[in-house]
Amino acid sequence: MYHTLRVGEQDLTPIDWEMCPELTFGTFESWGGRERVRNNSERLYYFFIDNWEEVPKLFLMERGVKHARVMAEIRAPEKMVADCVAEQGWAARFEQTFGINDEIRHWLKVNVFNEDNRDLVVPLTEDEEVEDMGPPLPTLDEATVPKETVQLPAEPCFLQEEDVTSCIMRWNFYDREQNPEGSFDNSFAAGADEQTVVDLKTGLMWQSGGLDINSIRKIRREIHAINEEGFAGYKDWRLPTMEEALSLMEPRRNAKGVYLRRCFSWMQPFIFVAAQRKPGGFWFVDYKQGRAFWSSGTIPGGFARLVRAVS
Repeated sequence: MYHTLRVGEQDLTPIDWEMCPELTFGTFESWGGRERVRNNSERLYYFFIDNWEEVPKLFLMERGVKHARVMAEIRAPEKMVADCVAEQGWAARFEQTFGINDEIRHWLKVNVFNEDNRDLVVPLTEDEEVEDMGPPLPTLDEATVPKETVQLPAEPCFLQEEDVTSCIMRWNFYDREQNPEGSFDNSFAAGADEQTVVDLKTGLMWQSGGLDINSIRKIRREIHAINEEGFAGYKDWRLPTMEEALSLMEPRRNAKGVYLRRCFSWMQPFIFVAAQRKPGGFWFVDYKQGRAFWSSGTIPGGFARLVRAVS
């Protein structure tokens, strides 16, 4: 009886009482975890707690394959929500969304699933925003080629933690934890296609945006498809190496909340790099937290920003 919820003028169903943020990747994005949802049009709804702000809040999420939308805020008692967060124990600073506990489930069933819930369920509307990409970059004809250029390693490899530290120090890349005084001087110009940015310092062409979150296996398939189509007129796009990805890191967060120039989208906050870790794991560069990290998951999820060498 608790599988349909009225949000504004919509009746939403089904409610999945067992779903939580940590299960969504295995269910909707990878081939692991719970039974995978393969129907792109299928939607389900679950409740979660967002603890990124000073006061944690309870929300209703609409989820599907490659789709996530926060539908409503639920005005639950603050202490009850805070107590649920406290039960989680220690959490990394980049893990601040949590599933609900039994107390919240009971409160929702008693108070929200009835006709008088309008004061407790606040629908959230999506405002279509145009991302601020900063002032126009000079064209390739207008840009001045720097006196000194560098050629960064471009081959996939295996890296250990000490290798990444050496890489950061060698090139003086910014890393919020390991080299907070670091800075790499890029020389960006607009590519001929509005979806690309060229760094004259490194001789690399980048996607200004990138690929949505997915497993490394699916990312590789998407790269193959992109090269078949000839994105921006080229067919040699690839994942960046650790050095190439770190070369984009800026020493301070921009207004979009990432350690990048504004000419790059914030919608790929951490990206796969062409490096693995022994005995297992994949390396990422995290522009939201300003660091490199690895994940030991068997099929970790990540975004991608592709690169190619300018010939």
